[in-house]
Amino acid sequence: MREKIKDILLQSIQIKEQLLQGNVGDIVKIAGLTIECLKKGGKLIIFGNGGSASDSQHIAAELVGRFKKERAGLPAIALTSNTSILTAIANDYGYDIVFARQIEALGGKNDIAIGISTSGKAKNVALGIKQAHKMGIKTAALTGGDGGDIAKIADVSLIVPSNVTARIQEAHISVGHVLCELIEEYVS
Repeated sequence: MREKIKDILLQSIQIKEQLLQGNVGDIVKIAGLTIECLKKGGKLIIFGNGGSASDSQHIAAELVGRFKKERAGLPAIALTSNTSILTAIANDYGYDIVFARQIEALGGKNDIAIGISTSGKAKNVALGIKQAHKMGIKTAALTGGDGGDIAKIADVSLIVPSNVTARIQEAHISVGHVLCELIEEYVS
């Protein structure tokens, strides 16, 4: 069991080292877009499925509440938090548009929409990004594997160099924490 634990932790460390070597520029771009939007009075709209839904809520909570320092709350919303909205849209229109419909209702021109998908293939995340584009909203994606379609359609994409869902999610939350720290430093 000890060897298995060491192997899992080593895999996670290696993925983060690969991010350090190849993806810092992507993180800078996503942070820059987000900071610019917030400074213009916009908000962060963030969304994903499953573990990525949890990551969305986690990042939004860090910004609305606080991450490391005392400051005014920052405008961020996870589109995965309101089960009544999610289930109503899914029931009435289909699950594919649960994020697109919310962006249509809640999004504004100074906002940024960040979609999270470990595979980059989640149709509802892709449609959320596309809806944001239709509205002139900046977009970013956190994905893994080959990035899927989502990485191709977002304004900026960070593709975690792994095909293992757990390692991708661990990297996404690390990137989320980096974004929160940068946002706190440059916005508040």
